[in-house]
Amino acid sequence: MILSLHIWLIPLLPLAGFLLNGILGSRLPRWLVSTIGLLAPFLSFVLVLNAYALTSYSAVALPYVETFPHPWIAIGGLRADFSFFLDPLSLVMLLVVTGVGFLIHIYSVGYMAHEEGYARYFSFLNLFLFFMTVLVLAGNVLLLFVGWEGVGLASYLLIGFWFQKPSAAAAGKKAFIVNRIGDFGFLIGIFLILANFGTLNFAQIAQVLTLKAAWHGGVLTAICLCLLVGAAGKSAQLPLYVWLPDAMEGPTPVSALIHAATMVTAGVYMIARTHFLFDRAPIALAIVAIVGAATAIFAATIALAQTDIKRVLAYSTISQLGYMFLACGVAAYSAAIFHLVTHAFFKALLFLAAGSVIHAMGGEQDMRKMGGLRKKIPVTFWTMTIAVFTIAGFPPLAAFFSKDAILYAAFVSGSGGVFLWLVGLLTALLTSLYMFRLWYMTFFGELRTADAHPHESPRSMRAPLIILALLSICGGWIGIESFSAYLAPSVGLHPAVSSFPHLELILTAFAVLAALEGWLIADKYYRRKTERPAQLAAALPAGYTLLANKYYVDEIYDAVLVKPLFNFSRYFLGWVVDTGILGGIAWLLAGSANLSGAILQRWQSGNLRSYAAWLTAAAAVILLFVFHASIGSYLGARGIDVQLNLHWMGH
Repeated sequence: MILSLHIWLIPLLPLAGFLLNGILGSRLPRWLVSTIGLLAPFLSFVLVLNAYALTSYSAVALPYVETFPHPWIAIGGLRADFSFFLDPLSLVMLLVVTGVGFLIHIYSVGYMAHEEGYARYFSFLNLFLFFMTVLVLAGNVLLLFVGWEGVGLASYLLIGFWFQKPSAAAAGKKAFIVNRIGDFGFLIGIFLILANFGTLNFAQIAQVLTLKAAWHGGVLTAICLCLLVGAAGKSAQLPLYVWLPDAMEGPTPVSALIHAATMVTAGVYMIARTHFLFDRAPIALAIVAIVGAATAIFAATIALAQTDIKRVLAYSTISQLGYMFLACGVAAYSAAIFHLVTHAFFKALLFLAAGSVIHAMGGEQDMRKMGGLRKKIPVTFWTMTIAVFTIAGFPPLAAFFSKDAILYAAFVSGSGGVFLWLVGLLTALLTSLYMFRLWYMTFFGELRTADAHPHESPRSMRAPLIILALLSICGGWIGIESFSAYLAPSVGLHPAVSSFPHLELILTAFAVLAALEGWLIADKYYRRKTERPAQLAAALPAGYTLLANKYYVDEIYDAVLVKPLFNFSRYFLGWVVDTGILGGIAWLLAGSANLSGAILQRWQSGNLRSYAAWLTAAAAVILLFVFHASIGSYLGARGIDVQLNLHWMGH
């Protein structure tokens, strides 16, 4: 055991990996690039385990703060320190980020083995880990925002890793721009916090609220709504979710790490971190719950009709993040973080298993061209089977416990709780349906493409699958009660209780029945009567087309926002402002300079007689002005009206 924490090393090690591979990687052998790329997250994970051990055995008390000796920003009354803050919430997040991140780094060695830009890929992956750990450890809102923007940058670089593909480059830009919309709201929230609290430090903000017990609503609601906009962008909630499905253009390990297990959960983490603000803004909390519930069921319906295996998982991620927002909205922060942890296990497993399927199929991602793979790639089949049953919510797998905690908290949350529970329950049924649909289409029946030669993935890809499968099985066994007690110092205790006896068991039975019903429907339509889905789609063409085209949200955004903004920029800003006004001013200045030059050029003829003539004319003009001034002074001294006399002289 390392005897001190040194939590500043947790982000510093991935930063060192980024610099080494980024600067020297192209000249290093691949084995050394892999070693550097894997060593950074592994050592960070070891340091996090050490921190957990020291704090668990009371060798170090939480919260633990490491602050650099000199202030980061000190302007007027604003002081922001570069400080790292370790408490139960950040420690749980660090375990997920570094642990799951390390497994995905291992997987990447096999998955990206034959790709160009190998060192660039690992440098970007390490850069993401650096910014994500900074985000989690930040002791103030401003430093959290630095990590927040940093993971957005790393996401852009990794989504567009295959930048030669126009679709990948476009997806990277789309993710970056949509997240900037959310981050604008986040920035306004930061400014409001500074204006009303005079500090950006989390502990000091909480202390101010403790002293002002009667402060509820009002500006706190405005702050929380601005923070919600930022969280909705980063965690792909309505209406800013549109970047996440397109982000599947990046390598599959990137989808597993950034867009399933870690980065997209940053919005959930931020709401939990600032829970002391949201607890004082019940309207904002209610909106968080509504946004989460709406996103959960909305994305689940879209996943029903997708045929790209990674896009099904992308919409599944959006839906599961909606569950987490729903939990935050009913103040069940511990349940939200509990589901965040279990989701990291089974969703990373789903994406990595999907990557193994794609690897086996030679890059094919269309499930309609798969089938019969369970005997060809048995390790992938069994690990993905565990993940499918886990996300569906079957006991005693991890998601059963975390999802059950969210549904129970929603039901007993008060007004509107039963409706939120019904939405969550229907989402659970749809989740089971589309995940078993994916399972049957991928692994059962006959192989539906003749030119594929499926083969199992290399050991470096299979090992993370097995570890994540084990975590997906037992990751929820700690129980929500123990998990809530551990997180209580960070997010407080928000016990969900009901006076109705055995209510939790009854609600659990409904959730399990919903998962079972989804499985039975998928079994009927995608194993026993495989012709029925096509018949159903033909019978309901409008509904199927609507789901297959994702409710045409991208097309609506393009027609209502993108094209008008593009045309405004092109015609008004481009032609009127740039070409007309700015170009006109530039033309006028240039024309004036040319005209002045042409006039002066006439004077610079090089002819001495011309110069003498100009000199004589100038001298005459000067003498005329001097003579006029002298006459005026002479007459004025004698009291004679100069204007009158001049007028008389003119006559």
